[in-house]
This record gives sequence, C-alpha cells and structure tokens, in this order.
Amino acid sequence: MVSLDKAIIASYDREGKHFELYVDPDAAYSYLEGQKKDLKNILVAEEVYENAKKGERATSAAVQKAFGTTDIMGVLEFVLKNGEVQLTTEQKRKKLEERRKQILTILLRESIDPRTNAPHTLIRMENAFEEARITVDPFKDAREQLPDVIKKLRPLLPLKFEKVRVAVKIPAAFAHRAYGSLKGWGMKQEEWAKNGDLICVLEIFGGEQGELFDKLNKMTGGQVETKILGTLP
Repeated sequence: MVSLDKAIIASYDREGKHFELYVDPDAAYSYLEGQKKDLKNILVAEEVYENAKKGERATSAAVQKAFGTTDIMGVLEFVLKNGEVQLTTEQKRKKLEERRKQILTILLRESIDPRTNAPHTLIRMENAFEEARITVDPFKDAREQLPDVIKKLRPLLPLKFEKVRVAVKIPAAFAHRAYGSLKGWGMKQEEWAKNGDLICVLEIFGGEQGELFDKLNKMTGGQVETKILGTLP
C-alpha cells in the first residue's frame, strides 16, 4: 500500500454533500478494470472526508445518510462503483492509449476503403487520426465515440461499413481442426462433402478479410479455396 502523499482521491457527491476517500492508485485502478476482485489494500486511510487534502472529516450522520452505512469498506465499495476516481498522469496516459487502440481496432475490423473494397492499413488509419487531430476520451466507451471519430476521419479517409459473405472450402485433412475457428468467424451455412471436405459460408466485416484469409492459409498450408459472394448492408 502506498503512503498518503502518493494516494489518489475517490469522491462521491449526493444531495449537496461531498465525500472523499484516500485510495491506492494501482489497486483502485486494478479494481475498476476488473483485474482485482476484492477491496483489500485499496484504502489508504480509514476515514471518510469532506475535504481530504484539508483533513476535514465527514460526520458519521452524513456518511450514514449518504451511504446507508458507516462501515468504511461498504463506503469504499459504493464510491468506487458510483463515484469518481482520480488517476495518476501515467494511468491517464495508459487508459488513453488503450481506448485509442480499441477505436482503431474496431475501425480496421469493420470498415473498408470503398475505392478498393479492401481493408485500410493500420499505418494509413493512424496517419489519418493524426491529421484529423482525433481526440479520444479515455473514460468513454469506444463504440460511443465512433460516430464523432468517423465524422472527422471521412474527409481524409474514405470509409465504408458493411459485411461480406465469403464461401470457404477446406480440404478434408484440415476440416475438423478448422471447424471450431470457422464457427467463431460467423458461419452461416455448412456442408460436408462425401470426401470429407468442409464447404461453408461466413459473414464477416469487410475489414476482417485479410486476417481471415491469412488464418485460413496457415491452417491449411495454403490449400483453402475462398470466394467473395457479395456484401451485406
């Protein structure tokens, strides 16, 4: 557990009252991210404050009214789930980068270049992000930010979102081993030939074509047969 001078503040507001707790930044962040399941070693000082930096403690009556308990661990759990937790500069940087990567991953997987009907490359997408000066909110869900990001990207980078139907034929020697992976790709139709070959139709996002074909080639030593059947809205 960190010392008080390295702790961060978790806060909660209710009915005009403000409450603060001193928490360990790494332990609190791990808990919020779901990596840590318990509350052990999160709390740095076993006090509920009105103003932690000034050392002004909240009254027991105010704590009871706001949280329905004066138990410090119960208050901590409630504040972590419903309040706001400060982050260190390094944590903010890390969270910002994670959210940016999530948005990039979605765009690369689900969009294509309408001029070529091929997926965009990561370098092209990252360059467009820089040129459009895309700002990402580290605390907002990646998908919720997509409409605004796409609006800013489109003048620089043509984007089309659609699904593609792909027919796949896997030789018998690889069919059973590949079957589970194909189901994970969104198999819509399947047929087993008399010789054991697996013939199926997948529905994937346009940007997933390159990744799919690479994996199929690796699974079959290049003996897979594929055909684009068309696109879906």
